[in-house]
Amino acid sequence: MIMEDSCKYSCATATETLEWIRDIIHFIKPYSFFWQSHVVNFFTDRLWEAVDEEWIECLRTESVECLTLIPSGFVHGHWPASLKNFISTASSLAFPREQADLKKLFPDIPVASLNNVITQGMNQKKRHEIEALAAVVSSVAKDVKTNTVIDLGAGQGYLSQVLCFEYQLSVVAIDASSHHGKITHARAERIKKHYDAKMRKSSLGGKGVMIPKTVTSRVLSSDMLKTLFDSKDINANCLSHSSNDTCPILLTGLHACGDLSVTMLRTFLESEEVQAVVSIGCCYNLLSEEEKGKDDDVLCGYPISKGVKSTGLYLGRNSRDLACQSADRWKDMEKDASLHNFELHAFRAAFQVVLSRYFPKTLTGSPTIGRQGKTLRRQQQNSKINCCGAETGLDTHEFPCKPNSIFEKAENVDRCSLFEKFSRSGMHRLNLNQMQNIDFAGIWKEFESFAELIGPYWSLRAALGPVLETLILLDRLLFLQEQGNHIEVFMLPIFNPKISPRNVGIIAKKI
Repeated sequence: MIMEDSCKYSCATATETLEWIRDIIHFIKPYSFFWQSHVVNFFTDRLWEAVDEEWIECLRTESVECLTLIPSGFVHGHWPASLKNFISTASSLAFPREQADLKKLFPDIPVASLNNVITQGMNQKKRHEIEALAAVVSSVAKDVKTNTVIDLGAGQGYLSQVLCFEYQLSVVAIDASSHHGKITHARAERIKKHYDAKMRKSSLGGKGVMIPKTVTSRVLSSDMLKTLFDSKDINANCLSHSSNDTCPILLTGLHACGDLSVTMLRTFLESEEVQAVVSIGCCYNLLSEEEKGKDDDVLCGYPISKGVKSTGLYLGRNSRDLACQSADRWKDMEKDASLHNFELHAFRAAFQVVLSRYFPKTLTGSPTIGRQGKTLRRQQQNSKINCCGAETGLDTHEFPCKPNSIFEKAENVDRCSLFEKFSRSGMHRLNLNQMQNIDFAGIWKEFESFAELIGPYWSLRAALGPVLETLILLDRLLFLQEQGNHIEVFMLPIFNPKISPRNVGIIAKKI
């Protein structure tokens, strides 16, 4: 059982959760101009005009370091009282993100120190996630007396393999990609040789270890998942590790995208076999969302609780995308990276003007010009440069590798030329004709004086990100709480948010 120290995360009743939700909705409603908008439309829709003029005038002179701390709740004493209240209220309504002390919350939690064999291919983030989540899953499985785990959206099977080899659980790894399934199986076979040798040297003798069962399936509903439970392969794998005719199951998923996380919760309620669920969601932008007037029988990813549905609040894609952002990473962002981030937002917003004036039909499809940030950042690290082309997909040599920015108005940098290169790269990615009569310089000069407002606007809007994510998570928590007292459920920040921003797990079990 989870210990009393968890009360700060889990002791809210359904009534208290709904009150928290209503407080959030009451707070965010007046600021819909933030969460219903998108920064790419900053110039086309003149988004800064919706913001309190006193706020904008105050923040336009603040340092970039100060602006990037706003989403984490930072305020200056000399700021307007209304601005300080907005930031502090947003911070107070967000679910706490500091990683929980798992050893205090779970008695005798068996946190394994993973060896180099089983962590091959894992980066620092993945290893951190797997170590913590596997320990929690193992503890919850022991609590509900099951040895069988289904890992939904298993990817390359890292979690499944640690649960199997380190915690001796019977695991079925389900993923929509057959390629991932093949990788999972092949990797597990290689790891098995190490653990077989380890067991032969131990007092357990020559008994071999099992590997995770891999299943390829695109799970679109709880009915589909329940059908998989009854399949020959999964049922046989489950019953072979159960002393009874029935097979209790723990259902888990690490960053199961969009509706998949919600499908897990529904399956937990609808399936007698599933005794517990440990779910960490991701990609709220991919959630299907119920709309006004839609048939109540149509199951969507948000909202799912009766309480949130009763409020009549609908978020939309832009706000769900905002809920995916990370305040913890922003506050540790270096000054140069932050400056370049704001500059790129300005270029992208100006490019939206190009599309609206010269390619209006393209805008109907919500165009994206792609990102090559990870690759280019590695290139920069290798060459020890910092270049503002990091998130554009442009060649790094096209941008001056200096800590300048549009906010510093560096005279030695031709922003018009940089903007034209950015735009032509975006047009190429969208397969648009490279028209010769586009007035790139005129468009940039038209909006250049407003570019410095991007930073304040972006930071204020970002302050609502943690609040919106909290609303989505509380909707899931309330959905389970509404089912009655036979369900024990709580939310818990399982990972370090600086390493893994989507760190809140929903843990539920039938009692």
